[in-house]
Amino acid sequence: MDEDYLLEKWLKGDLTDAEKEAFSKLDDAQFNQYIIDAAQHFKVSHFSEVDNFETFKQRYNSHKTSVKKLHWVYPLLKIASIVIIGLGIYFAFFFNKLTYIETMASEKTIIELPDHSKVELNALTKVWFNAEDWNEKRALELEGEAFFKVAKGNVFDVITQDGTVTVVGTQFNVKQRDHYFEVKCFEGIVKVTSDTITRQLHAGDVFQILYGKFSETKTRVSSPKWTHNISNFEAIPFKVVLAELERQYNIKVTCKGIDANRLFTGGFVHDELQDALISITQPMNMTFELRASNLVIIHGKEN
Repeated sequence: MDEDYLLEKWLKGDLTDAEKEAFSKLDDAQFNQYIIDAAQHFKVSHFSEVDNFETFKQRYNSHKTSVKKLHWVYPLLKIASIVIIGLGIYFAFFFNKLTYIETMASEKTIIELPDHSKVELNALTKVWFNAEDWNEKRALELEGEAFFKVAKGNVFDVITQDGTVTVVGTQFNVKQRDHYFEVKCFEGIVKVTSDTITRQLHAGDVFQILYGKFSETKTRVSSPKWTHNISNFEAIPFKVVLAELERQYNIKVTCKGIDANRLFTGGFVHDELQDALISITQPMNMTFELRASNLVIIHGKEN
């Protein structure tokens, strides 16, 4: 039977025996109790009428307190929250041990590690490591580009999202940019592992994965040119060159009417923007214009 119908008839005292039995089985005990309690205050009067059922129900709803219903998921949620809080405390404690260094656009810096190894960071580069455990585990994580002069000792790992470089004591450069992973060995021996490719590099060897294509080349220089404020490239897509230009000068470059995938060989300086732009546009038969707010537009010339 309809609950509202039974309650209305109960208030009027018109329940049949069958209806009384149905009424006694209603689940809303709190509501019924409220009715009983409220009914004790009713007084018979010839000049007043008992509220109709809808008014009475509204009055009840305005007074009743909500009843919390426990579901089976609540204990699991409590357990999950405890686990999450515990993990948060653990990781906060763990990562607070890390030493974190970051360079901004057009900025370079040199840091010294606990074993006196030296790391020179190129623009827009991040490194982090655990100084407290350094003697047990010489490992450093890198995003960007850095030149390493590693002191002799235990195995030294440079970890990037594209691969790991493992050495004992040597000098090498690691570049990890978007779709560009490169390791150049300048002294000693370097082991490089990226996905399924593993190579052992000697002085002068270059390991490169550019847009998913792996290659091995040679270099004759004794240190990376960027440490001398020059960026150089050999058969590199022009868009990669422009990305490096943006990092070194903290500018925004847009292109009009050019093929950004054309290969470029050459370089640019880090201390004079106009000279840098001339050195990369003239060999590609392009022009450029400087705008306000660090904006550079490069145009392709019509043939």
